[in-house]
Amino acid sequence: MTIDPTVTTADLILARTGDDHPGLLFEDRVWSWGEFVSECILRACWLLEHKDPGRPFHVGVLLENEPEYLFLIGGAALAGAAVVGVNLTRRGAELAGDIRFTDCQILVTSRSLRPLLTGLDVGTDLVVTHDDAGYAAALERHRGRPAPDVPQAHDPRQVLLLLFTSGSTGAPKAVICSTGRFSAIAQYQHMGLGREDVTYNSMPLFHGNALMAAWANPLFTGGTYAMARKFSASGFLDDIRAFKATYFNYVGRSLAYILAQPERPQERQTSLRCAFGTEASRRDRAEFERRFGVAPTESYGSSEGALTLLKTPDSPPESLGMPAPGVRAAVLDPVTMRDCPPARFDENGLLLNPDEAIGELANRTGAAAFEGYYNNPAAEAERVRGAIFMTGDLAYRDERGYFYFAGRGTDRLRVDSENFAAAPIERILSRFPGVGLVAVYPVPDERTGDQAMAAIQVADMAAFDIGAFARFLGEQPDLGTKWAPRYLRLVTDVPVTATRKIDKPALRRQRWEVDDVVYYRPGAELAYRVLDAADRTRIRRDFAANQRRNYLT
Repeated sequence: MTIDPTVTTADLILARTGDDHPGLLFEDRVWSWGEFVSECILRACWLLEHKDPGRPFHVGVLLENEPEYLFLIGGAALAGAAVVGVNLTRRGAELAGDIRFTDCQILVTSRSLRPLLTGLDVGTDLVVTHDDAGYAAALERHRGRPAPDVPQAHDPRQVLLLLFTSGSTGAPKAVICSTGRFSAIAQYQHMGLGREDVTYNSMPLFHGNALMAAWANPLFTGGTYAMARKFSASGFLDDIRAFKATYFNYVGRSLAYILAQPERPQERQTSLRCAFGTEASRRDRAEFERRFGVAPTESYGSSEGALTLLKTPDSPPESLGMPAPGVRAAVLDPVTMRDCPPARFDENGLLLNPDEAIGELANRTGAAAFEGYYNNPAAEAERVRGAIFMTGDLAYRDERGYFYFAGRGTDRLRVDSENFAAAPIERILSRFPGVGLVAVYPVPDERTGDQAMAAIQVADMAAFDIGAFARFLGEQPDLGTKWAPRYLRLVTDVPVTATRKIDKPALRRQRWEVDDVVYYRPGAELAYRVLDAADRTRIRRDFAANQRRNYLT
């Protein structure tokens, strides 16, 4: 496998010119690769027509998964512009702040999503609704024109994507992905996929997984990319069969949701031959293989592109695996920058020395691969220590060298594969009458990733109305769709350190196993009940069933 670092994403797109092979499947529509290229050229011409030379050439995209999203990425690649993938789970001031922070001079949305922008200052007046007739007419004026001649489009250093992640302070972080980096990802022979494969994606396009683990490969090989508007557990099997998909990608709890559907004999009657994702539990991967006949493959990769861990055939089931070739991964004490000692386990696999073994996952030579965060030198400084790239994720390593994920930074959460910070949630919860201090922090989920837990200090426990609190959450326009706490702990005093900072490590260790009143939200609805003994027993049983008991230590 040879990767040409001089090839850009624009080069890959233009290489598909005139290709009659199906390139994009969406609902009941099919675009050949040649047709796809034509649509990208239209967007490139339109973008250049509206380019403001006095501002960064950034195009915000606030859309669900639909062809327009990919046409705009392709158009941006040809025009030398950067697409900002706006996170659809953000709301209110946080949503507006993301768009302003990334200096979007153009913002493209849809009729169904435009109401999210009502009353918000997004920093630009050029907000376009792509499914209005005026936009279609504006594009058609460029029909038949050749691809624009833009030198930046063929410079591998040109920024192509800004993909949001979250920092511990709550400040937005937009990961830079150059057109050269995306092209290199595309040229990598992922999972052995080729021209005759059909890749199915239902993960959101504002997330790197949908682009890097799904769209990049068919763009290079000329295979077919099939896309769903959004993830649907009930629609997954029908989509896979209708599109004759041979591969699909996933993140987090997606497999768990699919497996919660009633088992059907058609699950063994698909064209699937491989699947790739992150963070599914061992139990879910095994059950998916039993039902669908395909064993999912997993790896660890940072959004910043600076560290990759791969599972090997002999990797312990719960480990992240070993470093990819050329990666000098390590677990470091972030203060001393020394290697943490290897993990030791008891006969049940429980970690015996977490305080000394757990450190920050790092790549000793990864800083060179990190292209930075847009307009955020402070966040970059947190990640780069000379040649070393610090992921911000916690990990430990066993005596044979296998890596294990141990969680995320205290002020960062990952729920249903969405990363976000605690500070914005804390600000929202503090609005509720009678609430003093608020601490939001991650606690482990029974299957994968985190759940949000909040400890709130109230002066009068008896006066606290959990029903009113739930209604309050439903009324907050800036509460992200994943932000409502799964667990709510009432305290009269929030634990603090000697310097009077809230002691979140202590709260995380205590989780819901405390004598304080803890409310629990078992489902997606904003409805809480007191966490009782039966709930605690069931939760512990689920952790054991998913081989995640070590997360409770």
